[in-house]
Amino acid sequence: MNFDQRDQEGLVLGVPRAAFRPSPIFLALVALFVTSGVLAWNGFGNIRLDVFLFVVSGWLVSLCLHEYAHAVVAFRAGDRSVAHRGYLTLNPLKYSHPLLSIILPVAVVLLGGIGLPGGAVWIDRHQIPGRLRHSLVSLAGPATNVVFALLLVVPFAIGVDVFARPGFWAGVALLAFLQVTASLLNLLPVPGLDGGNVIQPWLSAQWRRGYDLMAPYGFLLLFALLWNPTVGGWFFGGVFAIGDLIGLPDYLYADGLRLIRFWQG
Repeated sequence: MNFDQRDQEGLVLGVPRAAFRPSPIFLALVALFVTSGVLAWNGFGNIRLDVFLFVVSGWLVSLCLHEYAHAVVAFRAGDRSVAHRGYLTLNPLKYSHPLLSIILPVAVVLLGGIGLPGGAVWIDRHQIPGRLRHSLVSLAGPATNVVFALLLVVPFAIGVDVFARPGFWAGVALLAFLQVTASLLNLLPVPGLDGGNVIQPWLSAQWRRGYDLMAPYGFLLLFALLWNPTVGGWFFGGVFAIGDLIGLPDYLYADGLRLIRFWQG
């Protein structure tokens, strides 16, 4: 955003600057992510617990940034309500329901190793002119996951010695794998998900009405699609193919998934 557009009362485009200040909860998540990463790097204490905290906190940080990306693009496009709702503070508790936004995605990560779409920001679409801007708001979140995935695979692309600190690099690989799954899931053209919301503004009025009726059930539709052996096979085949394409070692993220399930011994 253009922070030069301020008035003398300390507002940014009519919104108090406090609305843009990162929340203590988000800062605590970042601190936990960094601290657990240092512990995993040094192999301090229980390495499985270190990697568990590293992956879970890193995943939650990425969820916050995903939703923040939606909100900040919507804000720039004209929707000031996202600031008043606290979406620009990166507070995960502001993004929809804590059960669906935080607990369920983390549980799916631990049990299935899938980066399930989590929270959601409510956008006042009436305040945003133009179909392209609506699509860009929806695309901003998955784009964040794509950037995360590419950044996380850089060490493997440059040939880092993963055997020197196997626990840490297994955690990094698993985080990258989660970002790949999240990117693909969010880009699926399913009503209510980001991929569906990208194309929704371009639909005819009749198709848009049908889309809007299906949107509240998009999450259930996603589960149904993944449960189907054929569709699920296509999806995971795509995930593994992308992982291979960007140089993500499959044995390493599999080891990361084993490590975060520290309760299995």
